[in-house]
Amino acid sequence: MTGTPVSSMLLVLVASFVGSFGAVFLKSGANRMRFHVRHLITNYPLALGVAMFLLSSYFFVLGVRRGELSVLYPMVSLGYVWTMAWSRLFFGERLTRSKCLGLLLILVGIAFIGLGAGR
Repeated sequence: MTGTPVSSMLLVLVASFVGSFGAVFLKSGANRMRFHVRHLITNYPLALGVAMFLLSSYFFVLGVRRGELSVLYPMVSLGYVWTMAWSRLFFGERLTRSKCLGLLLILVGIAFIGLGAGR
């Protein structure tokens, strides 16, 4: 396989974005969770989180069909970047220096992998 098409990269980016919202809805659903079957069935945020992870997986599969897995799979870690932003926005979680450093390392790593993909 030679190179990774931009369309594959975009599909994986969409997958990471949708998956990050899946995590938000799973947390929201977990906060409402009660250990009774009736509550599990009517826990719509939890169900939406699972659905978003399934949709994310669909986009990921479409993306990796024509691209290099060694380039595309690390791009999934962008979901951590999105999730950090949503955690701050929706749940008021603190953004510490160590979290920011971790996000920076993820972005630098993805950039290096992307630069090495064309060689």
